Amino acid sequence: MKPLTILHRLIGQVRPMTGWMILAILLGTAGFLCAILIPVFAGMALFQPGTALLWAMGICALLRGVLRYGEQACNHYIAFRLLARIRDIVFGKLRTLAPAKLEGRSRGDLISMITSDVELLEVFYAHTISPVAIAVLVSLIFVIWQSSLSWLLGLLSLLSYLCVGVLLPWLQTRRAAVLGKAYRRKSGDLTAAVLETIRGQKELRQFSAIDSRLKQLEARTEELARTEEELKSMQGSTQACTGLAVILCSSAVLAAAGWLLGQGRILPEDMLVSFLVQISSFGPVIALANLGTGLSQTLGAGERILTLLDETPVTAEVPGTVQPLGPLALDQVTFGYEGEDRPVLQDMTLDIPERRILGICGPSGCGKSTLLRLLMRFWDPQSGQVLSGNRDIRDLSTNSLRHAQGFVTQDTDLFHDTIAENLRLARPQATREELEDACRKAAIHEFILSLPQGYDTMVGELGSTLSGGERQRLGLARAFLQDGEFLFLDEPTSNLDSLNEGIILQAIDRQMRDKTVVLVTHRKSTLGFADQVLSMQKNGSGGSRQGQNSKTKGSERV
Repeated sequence: MKPLTILHRLIGQVRPMTGWMILAILLGTAGFLCAILIPVFAGMALFQPGTALLWAMGICALLRGVLRYGEQACNHYIAFRLLARIRDIVFGKLRTLAPAKLEGRSRGDLISMITSDVELLEVFYAHTISPVAIAVLVSLIFVIWQSSLSWLLGLLSLLSYLCVGVLLPWLQTRRAAVLGKAYRRKSGDLTAAVLETIRGQKELRQFSAIDSRLKQLEARTEELARTEEELKSMQGSTQACTGLAVILCSSAVLAAAGWLLGQGRILPEDMLVSFLVQISSFGPVIALANLGTGLSQTLGAGERILTLLDETPVTAEVPGTVQPLGPLALDQVTFGYEGEDRPVLQDMTLDIPERRILGICGPSGCGKSTLLRLLMRFWDPQSGQVLSGNRDIRDLSTNSLRHAQGFVTQDTDLFHDTIAENLRLARPQATREELEDACRKAAIHEFILSLPQGYDTMVGELGSTLSGGERQRLGLARAFLQDGEFLFLDEPTSNLDSLNEGIILQAIDRQMRDKTVVLVTHRKSTLGFADQVLSMQKNGSGGSRQGQNSKTKGSERV
């Protein structure tokens, strides 16, 4: 993405704050004028004795502080409001991309993007947009001032501002942008590696791999430090070149003013004022010159965020009210994951028995879990249809699907909150009695009561304070609490012992008799209570085919 494209799109976010931005520009311009006029009035006082110019200097000094504060207050108000808005947009985009587009993405890189990358945009909104406008206005004012003395002074003044504020930043922009993008990418990779290292402490200790892992982190850190060193070196070179350009340009104006004085075309006080105006007015354009390297990381961060916002969801949400679903079925469905040569499911047709428990078994990789995710519309098939009644579920509102379908996996995600609030994700208005009833069905109620604060006990990050079996039973309790028309279970008892497995299967058999249940499992004992069993197998081309259907209850077949 080109830097100008990034800048244009980032500036587009400022539209709701246009009034505040104009106020910041006006305050900043007035503040710089006051700062520049202080030495100018001092020079004029050498030729015009009296107290009026001294009073003017004092007033300018006082106003400079007030106006500078007002400008910065406006800029930071704009920046923090926009950062909050951008975070909201990014989180909303992540929600639409989940789960399909986020599977396989580095969590550490995503964390870096929504924290430090967004934070870096503060440099752009608080210290870039208004300074650019202020530099243009201040430069224009003093070019006109110098031109009022002589067209030659006006021309030299214009060329000076263009050299310091445009030419020097332009010469550094391309290389700085490349380095800034590389720095943000390496920073995200390092964050991801650190997060993985923290989470993998048990495995690292088990295999005595801590030292080798630390060496990898040190290598990444050194690589990031080298990139940062290049950026700092470039920034130092830019500042040195800028300082030299200011001296040379001011000297050129002074030499031209001296020549004009010798020709009798200006007065001595004009020569002094011209030089003081020129050397004092570089402040705004020097800020522009420093943006080339200072803005490089911001552009890199902006590109990463904009690239995320440009991603298209695999399954776009369908608006609409909640409506009941009909019987689910797969009609000639073929599906494969991006980057894989072979489909996981190929020409699969299946009727999900209504108000029955369907068990699905088969070897790993045959598409059992994928089938559930297609029924949930986490993905859409490449060909064929997933039907609800006679309608493609792509035409149904997303709210209808989420309201009617419960989904329990072997890895239950919990938030750093109380057990009660984690359960209420399924039904926010659920009473304590309803929570307890759902937990009894999931064989977790007695365990919760044994905790110090019961249902008000805080759960550690990602459920780290609970065992895998306890997290899994809380996931089942959520599904019971939701009480949807359909319940999809992906290895729901993989982390449970035989006793708790039996209790939960009995609860599913007893409580979900009027629901449609699809159960994926490797355990034959788990399939014993299913009304029907579907065996899935891999075919020779890599896709899954439906195997023999066996019945365990009744006479129905899938």
